[in-house]
Amino acid sequence: MQPDPRYLPVCERMPSISLEEMDAIRLMNRVDTKYVTNGDKLVAVLEDAAAAGYRICEIEGKRISGYNSLYYDTDGLQMYLAHHNGRKTRQKVRVRTYEVNGETYLEIKRKQNNGRTKKKRVRMDPDCFSRLADDAAAVQFLHTYSWFKVSELSPALTTEFNRITLVNPGRTERLTIDMQLHFTNYRNGREAGLGDAVIIELKQDGRIPSQMRNILLQHRIHPLRISKYCIGSVMTTPGLKANRFKERFHQLEKIANIKINK
Repeated sequence: MQPDPRYLPVCERMPSISLEEMDAIRLMNRVDTKYVTNGDKLVAVLEDAAAAGYRICEIEGKRISGYNSLYYDTDGLQMYLAHHNGRKTRQKVRVRTYEVNGETYLEIKRKQNNGRTKKKRVRMDPDCFSRLADDAAAVQFLHTYSWFKVSELSPALTTEFNRITLVNPGRTERLTIDMQLHFTNYRNGREAGLGDAVIIELKQDGRIPSQMRNILLQHRIHPLRISKYCIGSVMTTPGLKANRFKERFHQLEKIANIKINK
């Protein structure tokens, strides 16, 4: 997926940070907050971030990277429903490929009852992207860290998007910016997209004031708790239970000028 050209000039002007440097940044008291905006506002946010000295992650010469994730779930979509029904502790299981280098990982995200999210991952064979059970190491990893057996899970939804990752000068916060989001329901073949919507996730050290939070506030971009897996599931699964998400989806529709089928 080609990057949106609106973002390229400012991304090229920003100082870079390598993936190895990014991996060394440990936010021990991390707080994650999601925001939603549109492409035009994102350009303004990136300009302010550049002026504030933020660095952009560069991987193999690219500053905007493509991601392809495949979420697994049970036949009855237990993981989706746990999120929809507001369970404080829940899991998501996905396989993610980084298009820039082809590396593929099985990732298990666990939401804890204190609101924090823990993620564990293991590298796996890219050829097993949609055949999790064929990768012995991945099966063992799932057995160790997941509540679900591999026999209970099957591919449910793919999410494709481009991402920009920023780090502040003090290395106390990271920012992931996902755009050009496209969903494909693995079970019925339906596709959907989020148009000009941009999903931002701020990961910050809870003890330190946030530069980016102030920048977003200046542009009237406010927190909105939202899940790419849940949005994509609703948009591609007719009749799927979604009443608890209606207000969030309504806000997303206004921000990005799109229509979400629900």
